Amino acid sequence: MSRVQQGRFTADVASLGDEIVVFVIGMRINRPLKVAAWWPVFTAMPRMLRHLSDHPDKGLLGYQQSLAPLFLVQYWRSFEDLERFARDRDDPHLEAWRRFNARVNRSGDVGIWHETYRVRTDAVETIYGNMPVHGLAAAGSVPVRRGGDSAAARIGAAATDEPVLPPY
Repeated sequence: MSRVQQGRFTADVASLGDEIVVFVIGMRINRPLKVAAWWPVFTAMPRMLRHLSDHPDKGLLGYQQSLAPLFLVQYWRSFEDLERFARDRDDPHLEAWRRFNARVNRSGDVGIWHETYRVRTDAVETIYGNMPVHGLAAAGSVPVRRGGDSAAARIGAAATDEPVLPPY
């Protein structure tokens, strides 16, 4: 179990440059009994994540995954890093993608999807209260600074007349 950072923290987005990429990817098992179709797709991502964790120079800043439903949120240093990883013959993605297309792409047995967002770091707001390092904070986290108690304050938005929630 990961160590809990007690208190309130935010991702250190100022250290990441002007932009990050948020990549969301998932799979849907349309025919659960066709294990031979979906199992290779299911097991390909952990291998890719191990490879990326072993090679931080590839540009993956962090990730968070869910098993129900099956999806993964990845944070990348740049779109160019993500694209380079996806197409590099020496990295594990390209071959897995080719096998998927050859074996199951048109069968309907397994569905896959992804969404890619280029995000200015000055438009990112995060909060982690009494949590282990999580999500974008994997790239670095800092304690919430004085005056940063609200999402609006942390993202630099104008204050509203809404009541302020007490810190948790």
